Amino acid sequence: MRLAAISDIHSNVYALDAVLADIRKRGADVVVNLGDILYGPIAPRSTFELLMENDLVTVRGNQDRQIYEASSVEIASNPTMQFILADLGVEPLKWMRNLPFNLQLNEHVFLCHGTPNDDLTYLLENIDSGRAIVRSDNEIVSLLGTIQSDVVICGHTHTPRAVKTSTKQLVVNPGSVGLPAYTDDEPVVHSMESFSHHATYAIVENNKEGWSVQHIKVDYAYDKAAREAKKRNRLDWVHFLTTGRGL
Repeated sequence: MRLAAISDIHSNVYALDAVLADIRKRGADVVVNLGDILYGPIAPRSTFELLMENDLVTVRGNQDRQIYEASSVEIASNPTMQFILADLGVEPLKWMRNLPFNLQLNEHVFLCHGTPNDDLTYLLENIDSGRAIVRSDNEIVSLLGTIQSDVVICGHTHTPRAVKTSTKQLVVNPGSVGLPAYTDDEPVVHSMESFSHHATYAIVENNKEGWSVQHIKVDYAYDKAAREAKKRNRLDWVHFLTTGRGL
């Protein structure tokens, strides 16, 4: 089995188009999408339409929920959310509501956004210090809970990483297609950084030697994405998109 894993597109249709083209060139039996798909000040509707043209297995992310669960107060205080909802229309909201929280893809592979039980928790990283530090083996195994799949593919942190646990499970984060860095203040102020503008995804493949992982960085027209973010006064996103660094 040869899987292409993508995550955290964040409405960046330019990055998504380049990544899908690279996947077609390299080949994959299945493409999986780990969520956080349409939230962002770039091109939500165009991103949705491009996804609908492709056959992807998709799970829901926390910021997918944030879009369709947004209250009138939250919308009124968030110009980016106002743009997203106006741009999307009804159909993408219905699609996101129907996405699974997590998914047992087959007997070997399990998909989730954050952890198997929480889309807001980072599975592989501890950020208490304000920077991403890989969790201990015990922490990761505890967060996996009852999941015993050989391979667990997650997203959420925008950080390409592969960790083999003491339970002989391979946990893979493909990084972010559409947003190479961000700074957040929950649960503490922290930055997740890739240090370049590239769109990132992973190829996860099973062969006679076992499971292998390739983390792939794809160049794309990131200046176009940055211009769209600038139109929505998201200069923080312009910085993230062009530098791969947090604030």
